[in-house]
Amino acid sequence: MVVSQGWRRRRWRGWIPAFAGMTVWGASSVALALPLPTHPEVRAAHRPSDLILLDRHGEPIQTIRVDPTARRQPWVALSDFSPALRTSIVLAEDHRFHAHTGVDWAGLARSTWANLSGSGATQGASTITMQLAGLVDGDLARPAGGRSVAGKLGQIAAARQIEARWSKAQILEAYLNRVPMRGELVGVPAASQVLLGKLPSGLDAAEAAILAALVRGPNAPREVVVRRACALLTVQRIDCATLGPAAARALGAGAAARAPQPAPPSDAPHYARQALRAWQALPAPRPATWRTTLDAPIQRLAVHTLRRQLAELSLRHVEDGAVVVLDNATGEVIAWVGSSGAALSDAAAVDMALARRQPGSTLKPFVYAMAFERRLITPASLLEDAPTQLMAGGGVYAPQNYDRDFHGWVSARVALASSLNIPAVRLGVMLTPDDLFERLNAWGLGLSHSGGFHGAALALGSAETTLAALTNAYRGLANGGRLGAGRQVGSAAAAWLVGDILSDNAARAVTFGLDSPLVTRGFAAVKTGTSKDLRDNWCVGWTDRYTVGVWVGNASGEPMQAVSGTTGAAPVWRALVQALHERDGRPSRAPPLPPGLVRQLVDGDARPARDEFFIAGTEQAEIRRGDHTRDGAAHRGIASPKPGALYALDPDMPPKVQRIVFQGEPGTWWLDGRRIGQGARLAWAPWPGRHQLELRLPGGRVDSVRFEVRGATPRDAVSSVPRQGPPQ
Repeated sequence: MVVSQGWRRRRWRGWIPAFAGMTVWGASSVALALPLPTHPEVRAAHRPSDLILLDRHGEPIQTIRVDPTARRQPWVALSDFSPALRTSIVLAEDHRFHAHTGVDWAGLARSTWANLSGSGATQGASTITMQLAGLVDGDLARPAGGRSVAGKLGQIAAARQIEARWSKAQILEAYLNRVPMRGELVGVPAASQVLLGKLPSGLDAAEAAILAALVRGPNAPREVVVRRACALLTVQRIDCATLGPAAARALGAGAAARAPQPAPPSDAPHYARQALRAWQALPAPRPATWRTTLDAPIQRLAVHTLRRQLAELSLRHVEDGAVVVLDNATGEVIAWVGSSGAALSDAAAVDMALARRQPGSTLKPFVYAMAFERRLITPASLLEDAPTQLMAGGGVYAPQNYDRDFHGWVSARVALASSLNIPAVRLGVMLTPDDLFERLNAWGLGLSHSGGFHGAALALGSAETTLAALTNAYRGLANGGRLGAGRQVGSAAAAWLVGDILSDNAARAVTFGLDSPLVTRGFAAVKTGTSKDLRDNWCVGWTDRYTVGVWVGNASGEPMQAVSGTTGAAPVWRALVQALHERDGRPSRAPPLPPGLVRQLVDGDARPARDEFFIAGTEQAEIRRGDHTRDGAAHRGIASPKPGALYALDPDMPPKVQRIVFQGEPGTWWLDGRRIGQGARLAWAPWPGRHQLELRLPGGRVDSVRFEVRGATPRDAVSSVPRQGPPQ
């Protein structure tokens, strides 16, 4: 029997009321069992794919990808979507959105008839609200093989429940933030920023039409998306010619893989790793933002200053650096720069603030603090900076100063402030390497091996530590020997004495001069250090509020060229110290004298009379050396080296700066039958072998000694003429 199409249409129109009633009944029944979340709950549960790190003031400073499966932006309010976008989305997905109560019954009937009659391609009838139900409840999402009748009824029930509890604005807002887009993109905000380089508030009609077309087919071919977008513009009586630039941008090759625009902040990538671990330790649900203790302006200044300094040092074979700034009172990290960045470094991903390196002379303050505490010396004590020979496993350890000179008898104040090596090594021997090793680890330096392993060189920083640990240990000195609540590592009096010495510009003038990068407008106690073969350069110091540590070198371990503490790390340290206190509005102030210290006028041989500070009970009004401590010139003949001396030169010093000092009466010096100089004192660049030294004196007197050098630089590799080296 032939049935007319008209009859079919009339019969279908008669079924619509019955179908709708049956569907409402079924949907209502299902709805009773659906505990759908509210709009505030959905918004609160939304998690962007990136964790945004904030500084202490709430300013974004770094983003971290925490969800590799999808790319989502933070939740965007409906008012922050452009009107053009809202219009295009409604036209494309649900033109009766503002009229229905969750289900477009007429549309549902038409879709069902089209699908059952086989009149053409299958049609969907899901409203925006019905689609949202599948986005907020995974059980209601469309399966890969299509929905069953029961699944459709459940979606309808959920849509009606949402419409009963949510406003239309809330529904549309949630839909725009949750709808899947192209590739890994989820939500219109992510698609807008990645594909078009815009915030959703700035989308024009053409751009909005492109995104609305992508909702229907997120991964559809370009020509299909453009055709659908053009249809949307035509309905709005807008010329489709405007689609060209938007389509080229959004649908070009690799568009979905681009980073969001504008680019997210990335000022603290290395510190972000530590913040991420703290964030991951939080119970779920975790916040989308995480406030750190960093200070964004100081962090950016540290990055900029370090990169500028390293760019200037690039011709001296320097490419890496790190900076740590701590709050003295709390220990909070104000700035953390782990690398100079990819433009300067081949190891930009390595956090050099946590890399173990030799700290060089930056360990000397802890040596002196321990010696003060044990009352072995006072700041006024006279220490001999002269050639010395210490027994070591390979022979004799002969430490030298960086300037390849010796300064005779100097006060402990001058010896520490000017970073003289020989007095520090002698103090380390007096304290014993094992005791010194334990005390350094009590300061949190995390040294490996043992004191006996490092021997006398431990006082000169032969062990390895990190910039983070070293900076925090200096913070302990700034806090009077206290690393934290209940952790009093050293005495407050000894820590104050060390700080007073390290802030004494006159005392460090022997090595650094009076005008160096270590001089600041306010109080600052600071120490530099250089490791073996110029592989590491440090500058660490504190003010009344902050402790700043800077390291420069090469992550690869390659040596630098002619870089010292004052030319490498110190300029960065000074710039940060001054910026910190300019921001605070006042210079740093020297700490008050703690209990247990006394002031005493001291006269003596080392320097003009001056007021000095002593731990109570150790003060002296006059300090002089005895006759047995006078210069070698007072001795008859050769005073140094001694007959049979064996020299194994300092392995922590570059070979080209090594010197052995000959001392005796004024005369003419001959070595292995060759005249090498005259006077009471001569610095000689050594070479391996057994040697005979002669001192020819007036009246025909000759004094001679034999000695041996092991492990020195070959003769033809160094000059016998002393040259000025950089200070530590």
